Amino acid sequence: MVEPVYEPLAFDFLDPTDMLRRAQDFRALMARRRTVRDFDGRAVPREVIAEAVRTASLAPSGANQQPWTFACVSDAAVKARIRAAAEEEEKAFYAGRAGEEWLDALAHLGTDWRKPFLETAPWLIAVFGQRYGLLPDGRRTKHYYVPESVGIATGFLIAALHNAGLATLTHTPSPMGFLNEICGRPEHEKAYVLVVAGFPARGCKVPKITKKTLADVSVWL
Repeated sequence: MVEPVYEPLAFDFLDPTDMLRRAQDFRALMARRRTVRDFDGRAVPREVIAEAVRTASLAPSGANQQPWTFACVSDAAVKARIRAAAEEEEKAFYAGRAGEEWLDALAHLGTDWRKPFLETAPWLIAVFGQRYGLLPDGRRTKHYYVPESVGIATGFLIAALHNAGLATLTHTPSPMGFLNEICGRPEHEKAYVLVVAGFPARGCKVPKITKKTLADVSVWL
């Protein structure tokens, strides 16, 4: 068994006042994050997306196996293929499962099978989880806590994109197997979420909502 190699932890011990200020500042930043469905087609530099993905890849993972792949798509033809496949899956999902009144309500909210944002937004990031790893000789290696690890990394990604000044949408068409084919990913990878990223359309509006209070979402023992 190979012994782990250790190094000194880089850690800044902050004054409690600074700790609170930083926590409040970050909360204020994230409080402005909203899911949007109306995107502007303006280009976003590839390096901005790359930095956000680098941040996401720093997330903790089971046994530090980092069982994720981020397929970053900006090519118009590929985005068109993803949109067509996603809309086809959505139409099939809704067929026979909902009445016309409910479908009309979804259309009003912009959450029906029509997904124009998949082409309008400059970037689509398909987040895949690796069910297992592959050694150089082709043997499989077990991955631990893949859904949990990918979920944490996706949270890092969304926060990084928001911090960079971009709007996002988390899209989860069901099923998502078509993303493997379009993105050229192997069968041992599973698509978990499609993160749409770009600038919000000018005049973009979002539903007026509230979030649960601290008392609603926490217990203190």
